[in-house]
Amino acid sequence: MIVTGDFLKIKSRVSLRKNDKNKIVASLHEVFGDSMSALSDSKFEVITTDEFKVIFVDGKQMFFEFGGEIFPTVRGALLLSPEKRLVVVDMGAVKFVVNGADVMSPGIVSADPSIQKEDLVVVVDETHKKPLAIGRALISGTEMTASASGKAVKSLAYVGDALWDLEI
Repeated sequence: MIVTGDFLKIKSRVSLRKNDKNKIVASLHEVFGDSMSALSDSKFEVITTDEFKVIFVDGKQMFFEFGGEIFPTVRGALLLSPEKRLVVVDMGAVKFVVNGADVMSPGIVSADPSIQKEDLVVVVDETHKKPLAIGRALISGTEMTASASGKAVKSLAYVGDALWDLEI
């Protein structure tokens, strides 16, 4: 059974062939390191929605494809605990980020200096380092911590949105 949020419409559900799965694991390995290698023996299914593709690994929502790039969903980031491409926000920003707000530079405590403009990033809270949202960097990681004003990350997915609720 597929459960969707209020506005996600499911178009198809397909199991990935081994070579397609291996390509995905290899690309994730490049971005996130050795922890992704553990996924090579898992079953991958792709759910195509009206907005993007969601990849389930052994029945768990783990990744989505956005703009041709595969990246962990918020649920996937919770399970995988990525150590790269993190943007850490102060606790005052948490209530806004989990409601879908873009991340403003003044709320950023730290950011991975390897983040480049347009990279997909994981937004986490400063206390527990739990993923709150996935977004697109509007500026580099070093600019995020140096800037005192303006938007730094455009929110794409967050805790409690329709993607969060997608299950198979």
